[in-house]
Amino acid sequence: RRVARRARGPRARADAAAAGARRGGVRPGVTAMHVLVTGAAGFLGSHLCDRLLADGHRVTGVDNFLTGSPRNLAHLAAEPRFALAELDASAPGAPACLTRLGTPDAVLHFASPASPVDYHAHPIATLDVGSLATRHLLELCAATGARFLLASTSEVYGDPLVHPQPEGYWGHVNSVGPRSCYDEAKRFAEALTMAYHRARGVDTRIVRIFNTYGPRMRPDDGRVVSNFCVQALRGAPLTVYGEGRQTRSFTYVDDLVDGIVRLLHRPPNGERPTAESAMPTNIGSDQECTVAELAALVLELTGSASPVERRSLPGDDPRQRRPDLARARATLGWSPTTPLRAGLGPTIAYFRERLAEDAGAGARTLDAASAAV
Repeated sequence: RRVARRARGPRARADAAAAGARRGGVRPGVTAMHVLVTGAAGFLGSHLCDRLLADGHRVTGVDNFLTGSPRNLAHLAAEPRFALAELDASAPGAPACLTRLGTPDAVLHFASPASPVDYHAHPIATLDVGSLATRHLLELCAATGARFLLASTSEVYGDPLVHPQPEGYWGHVNSVGPRSCYDEAKRFAEALTMAYHRARGVDTRIVRIFNTYGPRMRPDDGRVVSNFCVQALRGAPLTVYGEGRQTRSFTYVDDLVDGIVRLLHRPPNGERPTAESAMPTNIGSDQECTVAELAALVLELTGSASPVERRSLPGDDPRQRRPDLARARATLGWSPTTPLRAGLGPTIAYFRERLAEDAGAGARTLDAASAAV
């Protein structure tokens, strides 16, 4: 079904204007494709849909809205090259439904709860989308000849003993810990993807995504960037776990999407894929900062006087996380270009507007309830 709901406000108008500017044909050197994107209504999936449309492709989005939101795609409601199907790709009837969406040239599997808040709330659904949905989509690709790109994660490295993490590092993961439903779902999805590549000849790609931030993150998704931005804007204490010395490498969403699109098109159309092109590729920022440094930067950029509140570290929380980008640089010609300070600007602006919209909607609901009494 088509997206029926439209977002409001200046951010939505800017999205709509950008969508309108994108209509007008395929970019030079790009072969137009029909691309199926699962998790299309999520933070990353929605930005990916925008980029694929900008490149001249036709996009079919699939989402069950477990953690995604139609508001992330509302600006595409009038886009003739975009359609959205409400579908759980893990469900038993999903294969038949997927075939009715038209033959894809590429399938990008981005469906999954991806923050600790979400996968702790939905552990079985997280395992299902990494296993059942991945197999359904790989079968679709095996039947149609479509290229398959799996969105994996830096979580496959666990709490790493090697730093930075190259793709050849096998990881240090607790298979029964509190994060295991997500970690192991992605590790299994990678194994399944490689099995279909080797045994069935499916043309596959695997991207290992490191911490990403930007507009369209959910205010309540539990990620550290969204937590700090929302807490600072509300004047609430910023929650720092432990001493805040654990490090992360934060990638702005536009940089990440550019790397993913380059990976999708490697090798270029018409060239035969190689064993190397099927192997996982890290995409992320190699500029590392501590959680405490991130908190200080968010307070500076928001002008907030919020205090910092320290809590005990959660189980299996990684102490260090930074990708080795040698493969992405060598094979994709890709490197991140957006400094953390620059990327936090539009991210904070997004959260400021989103919180104002949500507050306005809450007030209108109270007014309507009062009028009905």
